[in-house]
Amino acid sequence: MTEAAELPPPPEQAREVFGDRFADAVRYAELLAEAGVQRGLIGPREVPRLWERHLLNCAVLSEVVPDGVTVCDVGSGAGLPGIPLALVREDLKITLLEPLLRRTNFLTEVVELLGLDHVTVMRGRAEEVMGKLPPVHVVTARAVAPLDRLATWGIPLLRPYGEMLALKGDTAEEELKSAATALSKLGAVETSILHVGEGVVDPLSTVVRVEVGESPGGVRFAAKRAKAARTGRARRRR
Repeated sequence: MTEAAELPPPPEQAREVFGDRFADAVRYAELLAEAGVQRGLIGPREVPRLWERHLLNCAVLSEVVPDGVTVCDVGSGAGLPGIPLALVREDLKITLLEPLLRRTNFLTEVVELLGLDHVTVMRGRAEEVMGKLPPVHVVTARAVAPLDRLATWGIPLLRPYGEMLALKGDTAEEELKSAATALSKLGAVETSILHVGEGVVDPLSTVVRVEVGESPGGVRFAAKRAKAARTGRARRRR
């Protein structure tokens, strides 16, 4: 396929970032350039910049993810940032959450092919999986929605004192300001903008961090969370 031929060789930084998983990262890039394009998961124009703009841009998110935590990648799509994160951080337990069947099929194939035993693929929308997915330490997202809308999906999936890490571009500061009221209502207690990937990507990857207190989702989701917990316990007793 023409699109596959356009995939450039991996930059030297990729060897350093992915380490022992470098060969798997190369295979994932090939899958994105071939099946990913064929299935409409990624645009053919993105193939020449898959490494810098997509794989490495996502992999450096690992710099701000705590050790040994649970992660839910909301709206995972073709697996960005969840799969690059999984390749560099085998200490994490990652759920790739995606509502579209053709995307979850692709994600399942990638996870199985690369032997990512610490990754689970779940089909569904964030607002539908509360009670099915145990609350996580970290929610990640990239190019899913504006921050205020993303927060309404992602924050309720967090456990108390968890955090949402959203990869954003030049609009990060503007989005954070406009979402301030919504974030407060959702239980956010602190927000910040981080720049990661020094020496790996240029420009640096921009991450919006939203930390929550003891009530992720705020009052609005407290009753829903309690109901989901009761339903889950009832199912386990059957």
